[in-house]
Amino acid sequence: MATDSVPSLAIPGTILGPVTKYASGPGTHVHAGNIVSSLLGNVAVVAPAKVPGPAKRLNKITAPSAEELATISVVRHGRKREALPDVGNIVLARVVRLMPKQAIVVIQQVGDTVLQTEWQGVIRLQDVRTTEQDKVKIHESFKPGDIVRAQVISLGDQANYYLSTASNELGVLMATSDVGNDMVPISWKEFKDLETGLSEPRKVAKPR
Repeated sequence: MATDSVPSLAIPGTILGPVTKYASGPGTHVHAGNIVSSLLGNVAVVAPAKVPGPAKRLNKITAPSAEELATISVVRHGRKREALPDVGNIVLARVVRLMPKQAIVVIQQVGDTVLQTEWQGVIRLQDVRTTEQDKVKIHESFKPGDIVRAQVISLGDQANYYLSTASNELGVLMATSDVGNDMVPISWKEFKDLETGLSEPRKVAKPR
């Protein structure tokens, strides 16, 4: 079960707790010093197994090891259904890597169906937006860890689906700042860190 400080439900990108307090389990990943959900599902916190013997005394120098931390996991909820992305589908994907002319993502949800298998997708430079395409820069449109709403435009090759964020309602839904804080969209091309007040460029998805 989740503790009071950890949400009981999570969507991709939800911050579940700091790595100083928890270990990353299935359905999560580490980003900017926090355990972050990779899935849509229920959050589970499992206490570390107690090892017989004298308890180790912690001080400011000795931090708890991974074996001494509670593990946070996210388990898909609801009926499991496998779905394959198809041309025209609206998907949710997490950005994992940037290249000069494309962003590599993993597709985690097709429509309202959370996938059991993550499929790799590519958002190419020419598919980021419809206007001012000559001014588009991948690193100013996405960052690793961003949750993106996109449309499948081609089945591509055997390794990738080709995705587009060119429509106004498509683009980055959730983003974390360079210092690890949650951000909110303030325009069609910027997110703002409410703690630092600093803005970062993104291809922002217009709220539905």
